[in-house]
Amino acid sequence: MSNTFVVRYEMRPETADENQRLVEQVFTELSDKQPEGLRYASFRLADGVTFVHIGISEEDAAPLGELGAFAEFQRQFGERAAGKPEASGATVIGSFGFLPE
Repeated sequence: MSNTFVVRYEMRPETADENQRLVEQVFTELSDKQPEGLRYASFRLADGVTFVHIGISEEDAAPLGELGAFAEFQRQFGERAAGKPEASGATVIGSFGFLPE
């Protein structure tokens, strides 16, 4: 059973670049460890402070929680953020070129 999630949040303008750097470190570790069953993408929106993360995990337990870089990303998140993140599950209703067939 897959677990699909979407998280959207806003950073304070002075912390947005640091947040991006921390997100990039998560992707570096994902690239190194290659966890199976995870599809994950992060976006920084045009306003420069809003971030959106979309993920699909084939396992009930998300492999992100096992990454040191993700723990570092979460550390002091509340101090960087302009508000609370909005997280929700999601159902994929269509995809073109985003997800493997």
